[in-house]
Amino acid sequence: MADQDKRITETIARERGRLRSFIRRRVPDSNEAEDILQDVFFEYVEAYRLPEPIEQVGAWLFRVARNRIIDRFRKKREVQLPDAPDGEDDGHWLEEVLPSSEAGPEAAYARGVLLEELTAALGELPKEQRDVFIAHELDGRSFKELAAESGVGMNTLLARKRYAVLHLRARLQAIYNEMDI
Repeated sequence: MADQDKRITETIARERGRLRSFIRRRVPDSNEAEDILQDVFFEYVEAYRLPEPIEQVGAWLFRVARNRIIDRFRKKREVQLPDAPDGEDDGHWLEEVLPSSEAGPEAAYARGVLLEELTAALGELPKEQRDVFIAHELDGRSFKELAAESGVGMNTLLARKRYAVLHLRARLQAIYNEMDI
């Protein structure tokens, strides 16, 4: 047991600075960041004493810290992803659901996590839906312009984007609910 305690103490001493910096870049409140750091180390001590050894302790600690930061976003109420008015999805809803990158480190971190999930969700879409969504929502191109360029009717393009948005809403709702956005 004393040998275990010594290894735990050495790991905490070795990783404390890097882990604190990692958390502080994402959580501006120093007291809250310190609480998260203590929670991570508490979880490490608990996990270390389990029969299964932790492989790659540093990576494990950072993963737990990331999860604790996300957990802190869960404290607030759940917010539905916005619906387009009257069921029309010709507006740009993405910027409305993503936290502003200028709203501080927490919002920037949440934005990064959501963008990673969005990228994965876009990869699940049929090519036609993905292409219309990216062209309209991310590249800012108009449906009129896309229709003229592709020869595909505007109603078809609108329908493709609508299906893409419905898929993305369903796919991203869980991660969106986990965050204080």
